[in-house]
Amino acid sequence: MTHLTITPFHPDDQVAVKQLILAGLVEHWGFLDPTKNPDLENIAVSYAGATFLVARWGADIIGTGALVPHQAGTAEIVRMSVAQQHRRRGIGRRILDALIAQARAQGFQRIILETTATWQEVIEFYLRCGFRITHDKDGDVYFLLELL
Repeated sequence: MTHLTITPFHPDDQVAVKQLILAGLVEHWGFLDPTKNPDLENIAVSYAGATFLVARWGADIIGTGALVPHQAGTAEIVRMSVAQQHRRRGIGRRILDALIAQARAQGFQRIILETTATWQEVIEFYLRCGFRITHDKDGDVYFLLELL
């Protein structure tokens, strides 16, 4: 029986993870600017010191998310992505919950993240998950989750 697992990124995941994230960006924007995603060229190196999780349905990689440490008790969630055909099934929530648990385990007091202001379903997702909007800037919406 196939089931969802969430595991740390492994270098063998590189190609599939990069394709998944870029496919989501193309889906949203309608095009891809190759200069905008240099961190995806070598995820293991780009996210060394971070927690980068991969969601799998059986052998297929269907979701990602990363928790990047910042200054003074703050971590940032980046590269949240779920394959289009697997959305609205709780997978993004499972990835997010795992990242929040990692943040707590690592002693962070707050999590920040940002997304594009036009990505309304993503904004609604983070609001449902307990994040609050702190501000908007240059077409992006910024969020905060206090870990109490």
